[in-house]
Amino acid sequence: MKVLASYSIKGGVGKTATAVNLGYLAACDGARVLVWDLDPQGAASYYFRVKPKIEGGSKRLLRRKRSLLEVIKGTDYRNLDLLPADFSNRHLELLLDHGKKPRRGLRSVMRPLQNHYDYVFIDCAPSISLVSENVFDVSDALLVPTIPTTLSLRTLSTLIDFRLKHGLTDVQLLPFFSMVDRRKSLHRLIVERPPKKLSLAIKTFIPFASEVEKMGVRRAPLTTYAAHSRAAVAFEQLWTEVKSCLAKHHETSRWAAKSNENFS
Repeated sequence: MKVLASYSIKGGVGKTATAVNLGYLAACDGARVLVWDLDPQGAASYYFRVKPKIEGGSKRLLRRKRSLLEVIKGTDYRNLDLLPADFSNRHLELLLDHGKKPRRGLRSVMRPLQNHYDYVFIDCAPSISLVSENVFDVSDALLVPTIPTTLSLRTLSTLIDFRLKHGLTDVQLLPFFSMVDRRKSLHRLIVERPPKKLSLAIKTFIPFASEVEKMGVRRAPLTTYAAHSRAAVAFEQLWTEVKSCLAKHHETSRWAAKSNENFS
């Protein structure tokens, strides 16, 4: 099971659109997919037409009085399930902080999912907190949508520094440009010549498009109603790149483990 978190310190950069659309594309590939709406705002739940409510809230899940499998809902799409948001997620940091292992609280909660899904996409709230550290702990990769503006690049730089400072190198960092408006000179400049420090592993960028904004009206993944739009094609290319990055990282990790065995 691969866990991919759609994450950014900054809000309004396209995290939910990323989780929903890539989750849908992964399911179209035939993979068993779960989208976990961890944001108390519940946007991903809204897009999938599921009420953002968990009976008993997050506390019962973290205390393991209820399994995640019990609260998962089906969606309108084959192979694609949703773990809906709950407003109690706003207290998630406090709940984790009172646990025995505050930085690893989500890991034990997610264990029952292991044999049920190929991919779990986590739609995260914008923050850098104890919840974030738990997300980093359980994730194979962080998908980081980044608008090509000064402030958005600054938050990405902060995330890169945080990851290195705390030794979180096991989780892949996969930033990409989102909401790109090529009519704006700053957007064009940054996309064509990104800062060297950022060295984006993902080359595909998601354009700013009205079709993406209409997800809130259609309450559906983009490809289901605008399959040939520039944005839909971009999300398909993004998913192809993400899969390639995951495969390369897995291969590198495997060879590193073999080398360590040979020298031990």
